[in-house]
Amino acid sequence: MSCPHAAAARGTASSDGTVVIDPLVQDLDGETARLCAVGPLARIELLGVPAWTVTRHAAARRLLVDPRLVKDIDAWELWRNGQVTRAWPLIGMIDAGRSMFTVDGAEHRRLRAKTSQALTPRRLEDIRPRIEEFTEELLDALAEHGERSEDGVVDLKAVFAQPLPMRVIGMLMGVDEAEHPMLLKRYKAFFSMLTPQDERLALLAELDEFYTALVRERTARPADDLTSALILAEEGGEPLTEEEVIGNLKAMVAAGHETTIGLILNSVRALLARPDQLRKVLDGEVAWETVIEETLRWDTPTTHLLMRFATEDIRVGDDVIAKGEGVVISYRVIGRDTEQHGPDADEFDITRPTPIRHMTFGHGPHICPGAALSRVEAGIALPALFARFPGLRAAVPDDGIRKLPVMTQNDMEAFPVLLHG
Repeated sequence: MSCPHAAAARGTASSDGTVVIDPLVQDLDGETARLCAVGPLARIELLGVPAWTVTRHAAARRLLVDPRLVKDIDAWELWRNGQVTRAWPLIGMIDAGRSMFTVDGAEHRRLRAKTSQALTPRRLEDIRPRIEEFTEELLDALAEHGERSEDGVVDLKAVFAQPLPMRVIGMLMGVDEAEHPMLLKRYKAFFSMLTPQDERLALLAELDEFYTALVRERTARPADDLTSALILAEEGGEPLTEEEVIGNLKAMVAAGHETTIGLILNSVRALLARPDQLRKVLDGEVAWETVIEETLRWDTPTTHLLMRFATEDIRVGDDVIAKGEGVVISYRVIGRDTEQHGPDADEFDITRPTPIRHMTFGHGPHICPGAALSRVEAGIALPALFARFPGLRAAVPDDGIRKLPVMTQNDMEAFPVLLHG
């Protein structure tokens, strides 16, 4: 058995074994257990559309480097035959324009190269003081909100965890801070399953307009930022097209802030619910890096990654992904795989004896280019938060924290906290 709660989860899937993914994310733990019980491949339904999902670490590791699984939506049979159209609410997460997130092979390497160069360990160390500065400013804002609140309750997400990664990615991209609230609002609405599809498509058009204006401004007046670097070709290299630059920016800003919001909030939530483990961290017995890696394994910022498509039949265990079928990578389920993480994989434990070898940021050519940046941000934000507010505690019971209705990101609507115990 590869899932801690597999036995309890039996009988909760449909009669043919298909697990219907809840667009409102009302029971993420239950959904995780149901998927885990079916694996290593599970049949799922995404808003009426069938697909496979991978639920085991070893299977995902193999499939993520299998050249027969591609990002090209034209390889998807349901798209080619018109069963899936632009009216499907999740299409914007798959057919999001040409970028390093939607192509494979040599073209992927070409589109990804400059982003990787901009996020080297040396570059991250260079921007560390700015991240620390942003963190202190937001901690000041958190304290001010606490003082103004009648009951002392503050939303840790809205005041701290959400604006921090947006400031960082905005700084890297050269996006004016005045535009951050607009971007946060539009991305939140785009990902929400409560947003009507016509509004979601309009949001995509608005984001395209914003990034087009930014790219044309930087084309005329380059600056020391990633947007300019994406525009300017290396000597002898092939420049990215305007569409490619816009596609990269649009996806990177989304991924660059959403992932880190989840990482910070999920880490805080896990620790506040386990005071004994929090004490070990605050006493220096366990490093913050360990907290970050255990959170990434146990409560992944990305729940389900959409989507890859089979260019020929692919056998996985007793199942076959048929040519033209779509495959989702369910990272939260993969993080609970007992074959990889031991029989207590369903437990958050920063003292676990085995190394935490997860693959939450992916594996292979498409591994998240911002993984190191997200770790740096969380590694600065978490110790600073608890140093400033050592009595921090949740203002609602752990089971009272509601998830955002987003099928792909593991995010909270809000995280009410008391800054002083």
